[in-house]
Amino acid sequence: MNLTLRRQKLRAVLHGDRCIHPGSVFDPLSARAAEDLGFEAGMFAGSIASLAVLGAPDLIVLTLTEFAAQAQRICRAGELPLIVDADHGYGNALNVKRCVEELETAGVACLTIEDTLLPRRFGSERTEFVSLDEGVGKMKAALAGRQDPELIVLGRTSTVAVTGVDDAIARAAAYLDAGVDGIMFVGVQTRDELEAIAAKIDAPIMLGGSGAELKDPDYLAGCGVRISLQGHQPFMAAVQAMYATLKALRDGTPPTELTSIASADLIGGLARNADYRVWQDDFLS
Repeated sequence: MNLTLRRQKLRAVLHGDRCIHPGSVFDPLSARAAEDLGFEAGMFAGSIASLAVLGAPDLIVLTLTEFAAQAQRICRAGELPLIVDADHGYGNALNVKRCVEELETAGVACLTIEDTLLPRRFGSERTEFVSLDEGVGKMKAALAGRQDPELIVLGRTSTVAVTGVDDAIARAAAYLDAGVDGIMFVGVQTRDELEAIAAKIDAPIMLGGSGAELKDPDYLAGCGVRISLQGHQPFMAAVQAMYATLKALRDGTPPTELTSIASADLIGGLARNADYRVWQDDFLS
C-alpha cells in the first residue's frame, strides 16, 4: 500500500476547484466496489462502524482499537483514499494524539476530530460541546500525533445547528489557526448559512448532514466545499438485502428462486480472484 500517494490524491481534491461525494464504505468489499466504480474517496463513519463491528447504535461504545482495526481492513483492500470519522478522538487531547497515531498506522488518508462532548454526560438531554480552548487543544494534539505530513486532519463542529453560525465560524477559525487542514461542518441547512461560513473561512470545507438546499456540487464548490457526504445508504441497503434474503429463506423460498443475488462474476471481481490465480501460479506451482 502506498499510503502517502493516496493521501496526496485526496489533498489534491481538497486544494482543487470541485466538490466530490465520497462513497460510504464499511468493509473491504464495499471499499473495492467504490474504487471500481470510480469514487475518488471512501467514507467510513463512526455510526456505521458501530453498526458493522458491534451491531450497536452510535453511542460511543465502539473502542478506538475496534475502529482502527476495521479501518485497516478497508485500507488494505485497495488504493481508495479513506476518510474516517474519528468522533471526539476517544477521550481528551492525549487520547486524540493516540487516536491519530493508530488511524494513520491503519492507513487512512483523512480523519475528522469533533468538538462535541462525547459520550453524553450523565443527566444531559442535549448536544453539548467542549470549550473552545479544549477544542483547540484537541486539534493541536491531533497534529502532534501525525507522522506523515500528507495525512489530512480536519476539525469538525456541529455547532451550526445548536449554538449558531457565528459560534461555528469562531471555532473553525481557531482550529485553523491551530493548524488543521480544513473544517467539517455538520448540520448546515441553508445557502445563507453556508455563504456566511464561506465568507469567513478561507480553507477547504467538508459538509455532513446538510440540508436540501445544499445538494448542487457546482454551487458547493463555489462556496469552498470540497467534500460533501450523501449519507450511508450503501450499508443500509446491504442490511435490508441481507434481512430480506434471510426472511425469504426462513419463509420457505428455495435458494434458486431468490432475487437480487450478487453474480459469481461480481463476487469474483470484488474478491480479486484473477489476482489470486496469478499468485497461485507464481508461488504455488
